[in-house]
Amino acid sequence: MSTTTPRQATSHARMGWGLGDIAVRRVDEIELPRQTGPWLLPDATKEVLDEASWLRPDFADADVPRLASHSFAVEAGGLRIVVDTGIGNAKPRANPAWNGLDTDFLQRLAAAGFPPESVDLVITTHLHTDHVGWNTRLSGDDWVPTFPNARYLTSRTEWDHWATTDLDEARRQMFRDSVTPVRDAGQYDLVDVPEQGHEVAPGVLLIPAPGHTPGQVAVELRGSDRHALITGDSIHHPVQLSHPHVHSCVDIDPAQAIRTRARLLDTLADTDALLLGTHFPQPTAGTVRRENGRYRLLAEHAAEIPATAA
Repeated sequence: MSTTTPRQATSHARMGWGLGDIAVRRVDEIELPRQTGPWLLPDATKEVLDEASWLRPDFADADVPRLASHSFAVEAGGLRIVVDTGIGNAKPRANPAWNGLDTDFLQRLAAAGFPPESVDLVITTHLHTDHVGWNTRLSGDDWVPTFPNARYLTSRTEWDHWATTDLDEARRQMFRDSVTPVRDAGQYDLVDVPEQGHEVAPGVLLIPAPGHTPGQVAVELRGSDRHALITGDSIHHPVQLSHPHVHSCVDIDPAQAIRTRARLLDTLADTDALLLGTHFPQPTAGTVRRENGRYRLLAEHAAEIPATAA
């Protein structure tokens, strides 16, 4: 259970990144347990971390990568958009660290100016358990859409992949409590995402990012002053900038994931575009720079930006 006070939550909610006519805020759910890093990124050993000293202290402990679960709350074109919805509360999960959570995520989201009923659009980068959890909330004995007035989007390729996959029980449970109720409510839209991307709101584009899953997307924000890219799980951790061949143990197609990561990093490198990591611990964001034949992240902390009107 979080011990964040309302005043602390409100103060934190004022922090984000202004891109001109687009604003984006990180809304925390939980820090992931220390053992998550070695499990998820087994090749991100202490020796690999040592080769990128800039990872410490923010992004790595002495010998393991640090990871987090959060959402991004985006204001663009007069719309309130939530990108990925984390793990969720009260969900039965095989992973003990995710099972039966009880966090103040919705209060944090509301403090950022995004009470659930005000959200217009929910973007799901891919259909994994830690990206769809707050799609729904428990109402009595039923799972109902958390955002009653929102359209939920995911790529058609992603949806079709899981629709034709023989799911294990843990994933079937995830679909039962976090995906199917939204579909049954008629709120899910499937989007065809071409190579050049697909604009789903003013300045908000879905960009193909396959490999981790076949239909994963990253989310590009084209603000009037600068651009940003929300990674989804195409980049789990900043260590993958210095070592793009470090891949996740749950990548469905590791070779494709590496190609996607290299393409995205090459596009961002040596520009002022922000990289916003879906699982990066704070400070979460930064610009990508080439350095000694590799990439590194120059961290950019969130700053106070005007509060969104509820």
